[in-house]
Amino acid sequence: MFDELINALQILELDIGDLRGQGYHNGSNMKGKHKGVQKRVLEVNPKAFYTSCGCHSLNLALCDMVNSCIKAKSFFGILQCLYILFSSSTKRWKVLKDNMEGLTLKPLSQTCWKSRVESIKAIRFQTPQIKVVLTHLMEICDDLKAFRDAKSLLHDIIDFEFLFAIVIWYNILSAINKVSKIL
Repeated sequence: MFDELINALQILELDIGDLRGQGYHNGSNMKGKHKGVQKRVLEVNPKAFYTSCGCHSLNLALCDMVNSCIKAKSFFGILQCLYILFSSSTKRWKVLKDNMEGLTLKPLSQTCWKSRVESIKAIRFQTPQIKVVLTHLMEICDDLKAFRDAKSLLHDIIDFEFLFAIVIWYNILSAINKVSKIL
């Protein structure tokens, strides 16, 4: 990675001696004090101080926060189950697409919180349509597991606690997404 950085700087006609800071995601191959890119850059230019990537640190803090809360894990688990139910079958995905306009279900990412905002947004603003799609899927489904999953998810998404959580999480993650972009 260090060699790639040097090559990119040369192509851009930039001098590594003019570098005053460096910041990377929190991977040891990048920020490593003993063998990482940080160390190699500091060997060439001691003025290029390292600071961790604020955006990545924010994402890691959010992951820890969600993983420490049973209600949050349950909420995001429902979102992921919805996505998996429809995305694991082209027939079920077609049922989803035929009965919903606009936003579509998105997978969750462990570290990219923008994907979580997008996942929530699709359900937050289309819960009635998703209810119709799940009901329709139950009526036409010939797969027993998919039928059970659709029935369970239908029950989950009309639960007050889930509906309340989707509004709260959408507002929180929308604000966090703005901060993340700034970082």
